[in-house]
Amino acid sequence: MSGQLAARFDGQVALVTGGGSGIGAAVARRLAAEGCARVHVADIDADNATAVADSVGGSVHVVDVADPQAVDDLVATVTGAEDRLDVVVHAAGVDDPAAKARILAAQESGEPVDVLCELDDGWYRVMSINLDGTFHVLRAAVRAMRPRGGGAIVTVGSSAAYDTLIGYPHYAASKAGVHALSQSVAKEVISYGIRVNTVAPGPVDTPMAGRTPGAVRKAMETTGAIGYASAEDLADNICYLASPGAKNVVGAVLLSNGGRFTV
Repeated sequence: MSGQLAARFDGQVALVTGGGSGIGAAVARRLAAEGCARVHVADIDADNATAVADSVGGSVHVVDVADPQAVDDLVATVTGAEDRLDVVVHAAGVDDPAAKARILAAQESGEPVDVLCELDDGWYRVMSINLDGTFHVLRAAVRAMRPRGGGAIVTVGSSAAYDTLIGYPHYAASKAGVHALSQSVAKEVISYGIRVNTVAPGPVDTPMAGRTPGAVRKAMETTGAIGYASAEDLADNICYLASPGAKNVVGAVLLSNGGRFTV
């Protein structure tokens, strides 16, 4: 890593939600390696968050992003301790293993996929964490950054918002909402010097992907010129969007899907 790259976040304070594993953990490690004075790692899993925070000399926070007060308290704690917040990466999110199991069952039986008619609590869980959680984090981050006149926020959407998977309507809808929400907020807050952008991954080799049944995963691997991305690949994308090198990038949805499709 060149000296210039290593210093992209020199002296800055960062908050990473979903930082206990997968993409969020890779981002936390990258931000620390590139000069952040402090990386705050937030996750609903205390053990995972603690392990990542300890590895980067950061601070750990146990937070459910679906709880608006918990998110407000998280950001207040960070700014109270640091008196600044320069970068927020919102990587927290969930999938639906039950829906994936139904997709696999249909694939194995040759019957049509039947998820929609069985969706109930799964819909609300996915939407409350993926979409409502993004709103909570964006709102709290902007409130903290606006008085200082700047900052960078990166949300994590999904290529599934465009190339929707049969039997996964709630996940696709939640991530499409993340894209639209982030772009609308980006237009609103750039006047305060705050940049908001989104990365839209295709399949990524994370613990979430590990819950995808093997046959479903194999089918996903057959599309695109590149197989599953690594969490570090996505950290590269995200840290670019959060860096000064992307100062003219506002409201972008960066596809990172290995060439599966273009928009």
